[in-house]
Amino acid sequence: MSHVQSFYDRMASTSLVLRIIIGISLGAGLAVISPQTAVAISFLGSLFVGALKAVAPVLVLVLVASAIANQKQGQHTNMRPIIFLYIVGTLASSLVAVCMSFLFPVTLTLVTSSVGSLPPEGIMEVFHTLLFQIVQNPFESLLTGNFIGILAWAIGMGMALRHGSESTQIMVNDLAMAVSAIVRFVIQLAPVGILGLVASTIAQTGFGVLAGYSKLLAVLISSMLIIGFIVNPLIVYLNIRQNPFPLVLRCIRESGVTAFFTRSSAANIPVNLQLCKSLGLHEDTCSVSIPLGATINMAGAAITITVMTLAAVHTLGISVDLPTALMLSIVAAVSACGASGVAGGSLLLIPLACSLFGISDDIAMQVVAVGFIIGVVQDSLETALNSSTDVIFTATACMAAERVAADQAEAPSESLQQNNASQ
Repeated sequence: MSHVQSFYDRMASTSLVLRIIIGISLGAGLAVISPQTAVAISFLGSLFVGALKAVAPVLVLVLVASAIANQKQGQHTNMRPIIFLYIVGTLASSLVAVCMSFLFPVTLTLVTSSVGSLPPEGIMEVFHTLLFQIVQNPFESLLTGNFIGILAWAIGMGMALRHGSESTQIMVNDLAMAVSAIVRFVIQLAPVGILGLVASTIAQTGFGVLAGYSKLLAVLISSMLIIGFIVNPLIVYLNIRQNPFPLVLRCIRESGVTAFFTRSSAANIPVNLQLCKSLGLHEDTCSVSIPLGATINMAGAAITITVMTLAAVHTLGISVDLPTALMLSIVAAVSACGASGVAGGSLLLIPLACSLFGISDDIAMQVVAVGFIIGVVQDSLETALNSSTDVIFTATACMAAERVAADQAEAPSESLQQNNASQ
């Protein structure tokens, strides 16, 4: 047992990012040298993603309930500015996607493909689904990964437990620490899981499958890079008045890389919570903001919905005026909030956006099929942007609150100094 513990301690002391890079390199090399072996070890990736998805719902339920139950009276959690940043970031993403689509219009050679799920018929159906997710049975929510329902029950339980005995609150806190320990162990397995994911993906799809959609991918990738490296840093700077890139690059490196390969915002929740802890953010804040961000902070999804919809519009030769484009941005941003936190969740909302232009479901579903073809890159980048932005905005709101508090603390002392000097 001591040997196993010693090996785990040595592994944990090595940089996780470095081990992930090694896993990526080994997976890509194995896929090129021996595709059959690469496919054979694909279970490692599935096992890792499955473990993340297994612990994430329990982690969210326990952590949020514990954070609220043990919250001290008058303690601020900065949730209002975080939600505001989520909304601004998602809307900005859809606006950037509109601009890029107009600057570089894309036409598609539409294909036919069957899609397993039916898209929502309208924006009210999205709200209807979200509303009923809130009141879903908690056990069913845990089994299906319905984080809206899990959050609702966690908040309700946490508020009720605030009136419980001190021993009960301590027990809930101990339970949260125990689940967190399990999560830390799962995260240490990320390099092995990513090795399996990379190896199987490259072995099965190769590098040439995306060549026919290079222009569409270029617009999607460029839009996401603009958000990730220009818009998000600008939002961070306007809030904290400091160089934003150390925070942004760290979040992309430690959250975005893992999310790129798991392709699930929900599965990346444990990774983000661990990153928030290493950044020194308050647990009461990040334990609520991170699961909430995995549900409603969908900058990448807004870009995908907008670019794919306008690609269909340009393919059909439909003219688009500025008011309609702005309306598309709003619809894409709102729809993105209803996107599922699993791989490909945003694609089924494309028909909803296409309906703004009178595009039939038959054509819209062909566009969805194109999305699934390029999903090996599109969905990975989308999830990386979505998930890393959750931590970026959470940290930004916390740092901005600290800056305001520091300014307020300095103001009385400066006023006192001025009074003394005048006397």
